[in-house]
Amino acid sequence: MAKKGEQRLVIQMACTVCQERTYTSEKNKKNDSGRLELKKFCPRCRTHTEHRETK
Repeated sequence: MAKKGEQRLVIQMACTVCQERTYTSEKNKKNDSGRLELKKFCPRCRTHTEHRETK
């Protein structure tokens, strides 16, 4: 059960090259207020690219 005032959010990650949303993750908005950027494999581009958090 989630507690009242839960700080963890489910976010989607989009490829910076093709803009396809392929990954989801959770982040704590209190500790990580900025946008998350990670290098992940994009199945559409078929290479490792930067993936950025989207709305």
